[in-house]
Amino acid sequence: MHNVVISGTGLYTPANSISNEELVQSFNTYVAQFNADNADAIARGEVQALTESSAAFIEKASGIKSRFVMDKDGILDPQRMAPRLPERSNDEWSVLCQMAIGAAEQALQRAGKTAADIDGVIVACSNLQRAYPAIAIEVQEALGIQGFGFDMNVACSSATFGIQAAANSVQLGQARAILMVNPEVCTGHLNFRDRDSHFIFGDAATAVIIERADLATSKYQFDVVSTKLLTKFSNNIRNNFGFLNRAAEEGIGARDKLFVQEGRKVFKDVCPMVAELIGEHLEENKLNVGDVKRFWLHQANLSMNHLIVRKLLGREATEEEAPVILDTYANTSSAGSVIAFHKYQDDLASGSLAVLSSFGAGYSIGSVILRKR
Repeated sequence: MHNVVISGTGLYTPANSISNEELVQSFNTYVAQFNADNADAIARGEVQALTESSAAFIEKASGIKSRFVMDKDGILDPQRMAPRLPERSNDEWSVLCQMAIGAAEQALQRAGKTAADIDGVIVACSNLQRAYPAIAIEVQEALGIQGFGFDMNVACSSATFGIQAAANSVQLGQARAILMVNPEVCTGHLNFRDRDSHFIFGDAATAVIIERADLATSKYQFDVVSTKLLTKFSNNIRNNFGFLNRAAEEGIGARDKLFVQEGRKVFKDVCPMVAELIGEHLEENKLNVGDVKRFWLHQANLSMNHLIVRKLLGREATEEEAPVILDTYANTSSAGSVIAFHKYQDDLASGSLAVLSSFGAGYSIGSVILRKR
């Protein structure tokens, strides 16, 4: 059995960003046109008039101020309101592969590793752009990595579940090091015509190198002390898009083929579950929550994170204890907690205890206890 460390992280950020103000202008233009086109039906009570949004509403509801996206023009076009990403030939790297490569190369550099040092690739994200071949195997080919690769999807919790899968393989001697990547084009499955959710997501990709401690040379090392996972079925966050849609023509294009959620129910259910899981995880490892110097939490909603850490600490967390990136990145699904980890780790002193946790659809929750080397 080998001791395991995280020795490098990487981040790919798209070039384009959309502010709340830009998003609202597009949405409200759509609302005005919809209400005008359906004025008679609205007057008869047959159609519900749509309500405009505002930048202030979005920030208050979520803490989000802007988001990075793979395509800006298509999203902001009131006649389209979806990213425009041209189909690529099979001889070109896919969109997810391209994003993963950008994050992976940075993680490899920080870890002081080359492709020859990596024995496996895991692509863990909330939505994969095709059924097969696996995106992970494509990334493996693009980077020149030998060994194995596979995809996994546990929605927003995919990164922590991926870290556990990688850590187990390394610990058991099945691999010296594994590259775990989270390419997320969340705008591709977001309904930009829905007032309650059109602002939630952004696009990004993250990467993590998990390797044997005795082989690690990086100055960015964290011991993987322990991992803990939990799932409990819920329909409160759901996306019904899939290969069987074509077998039921009546449902094609329906609202449920994109991201849908019961936000208030999710908030009520998930916050106590996450706090309880992290608390139990620390206790099982004979660790005190008061000794945790940093919580890198899933970046979905600022109020959720505040409540979770308040339940754990019994007080409000400082910005240093629970750093936030969702104000500029929005919810990037599985990538969010790793973005926070990537951006806010260098200042921790040797021996510092930290928790990386993600949570979301499923329901699913992952907790990774780390200690700075």
